[in-house]
Amino acid sequence: MTDGASPGQGSICLTFDFDTMAAWMGSFRAVTPGVLSRGEFGGRVGIYRVLDVLDRYQVPATFFIPGYTADSFPDAVREIAGRGHEIGHHGYLHEGARSAPDAETEERRLLRGLEALQRAVGVRPVGYRAPMWELSYRLPALLAKHGFLYDSGLMDADHPYRLATGPDEGAASIIELPVHWSLDDWEPYNYLPGITGSGVIASPADVLARWTLELEALVAEGGLFMLTNHPFVSGRASRAVALETLMERARAIDGLWIAAADQIAAHVATLPLTPVVHLPHRA
Repeated sequence: MTDGASPGQGSICLTFDFDTMAAWMGSFRAVTPGVLSRGEFGGRVGIYRVLDVLDRYQVPATFFIPGYTADSFPDAVREIAGRGHEIGHHGYLHEGARSAPDAETEERRLLRGLEALQRAVGVRPVGYRAPMWELSYRLPALLAKHGFLYDSGLMDADHPYRLATGPDEGAASIIELPVHWSLDDWEPYNYLPGITGSGVIASPADVLARWTLELEALVAEGGLFMLTNHPFVSGRASRAVALETLMERARAIDGLWIAAADQIAAHVATLPLTPVVHLPHRA
């Protein structure tokens, strides 16, 4: 791969944001039982369906988990770890950076999420994904301060890269594993009137076709196919079947590296890459 990714003909990383009720409560301020039951489906049904799919194909995955989910469904979080998957940090109540008024608030939320994951499963994650992919410019330095190896939330590349924590020469850096909305199940599948979605819920066959085209195109360039799914979304039956089909196609690609996010980040960290600096844009 040209910009620092993984061995072979590219890589695929399956990630799951195990949001349960946290997404609706934290990002959308929703508290009614009809809305929150969608999240509860992820913790009671969807997560186990997803884990069974991964088991059948012996595929390692990364689960980014809000602290509220860890407090609400600790048995499910322990099941994820027990089946050998990576656990990453995803805030506490799915709070994006836009709702953090200052650095102290952002750090407090980060630590609260870490404490919840430690209580649930005794794990200190090395990876972080900002809820709603809402990063702040101060986040890379905050992650480096607390020992994180990588972030996964920026959309400026389709190869992993080294992300500087500041503009000064010699500043610390972490690894960035880029994402994109086109490889997220939220947009095609999720609909709640007045809250999110267009009202047009896509067929899993159409979503599978879209993701397969992108997988093949990225493999041709040696890129990273970073898929983001949610157990309460893709844990629905026909959608889980589509995910299985995608895994079948991925496993049929000669030389494709199928790995968890921490494995990919650890490899990228060994490469001699010049760090990329993100600075605020001014109009």
